[in-house]
This record gives sequence, structure tokens and C-alpha cells, in this order.
Amino acid sequence: MDKIQLFQSKNMGQNKFEGLKPGWTVKVFQKIKEGEKTRTQAFEGLIIARKHGAEAGGTVTVRKVSGGIGVEKTFPVFLPTIDKVEVVKKSKVRRSKLYYLRDKTAKEIRRKTKVDTSVQVEKTAVK
Repeated sequence: MDKIQLFQSKNMGQNKFEGLKPGWTVKVFQKIKEGEKTRTQAFEGLIIARKHGAEAGGTVTVRKVSGGIGVEKTFPVFLPTIDKVEVVKKSKVRRSKLYYLRDKTAKEIRRKTKVDTSVQVEKTAVK
């Protein structure tokens, strides 16, 4: 094992996005520090991309539409401020990168992502 892999294995936190796939709707709970107080903020949206897997620079892009405006957040996989990730809905899609959904309306997105009824979503959070 070389020095980079040794460093990464020692300094990696816990991967909160393990096993999540593009097309799934998730709720990401992130700890935010404002002054001396800390609070938890939820961001619920559709996973449109996963990049670089479970390595140190891996990211997950989550998109939601808020007030008619699309909002995307890119979360590093090993971000220590992520408290938990909760799966809201599992949908089956045919691509790994869903960037084309940026140009679609909500009705078209619902048509493109088929709800996977074979898998029942547990309401437990991934910790």
C-alpha cells in the first residue's frame, strides 16, 4: 500500500452516501454552525450525479426545485458535518448522470423517473 492510500484509509470518516443511487430522492441533514449555536438543516432532493465513488474526493449532487427555481448542492461523501441521510423515495432511472433533468418540468421529471415498487423504502436513516 502506498503512502496516499495509507493516508486516505487513516483519515476517512464514515461514508453517509453508501449504497445510494441516482434517481433516488433523499433528505440530507447537515449540521450548520451559526455563531455559538449549531442547528441541523435538511435538504431534500433528487440525486442527479455521483462522482468518484468512495474515494477521498467523491461527491454526490442533489437537486430540488424551490419556488420555481432549481437548487443544486454538491455534498462531499466524507463531509463531517453531514449528520444523516434519509431515503425518501427510490426511483428507477436508465442513466447514471441525470443532468438532462435540469431542463425538464416537474411533470416531465415524474414521467422520466419511474417509482420502483419492487423495493420498499424503509423510513430508517442511513447513519
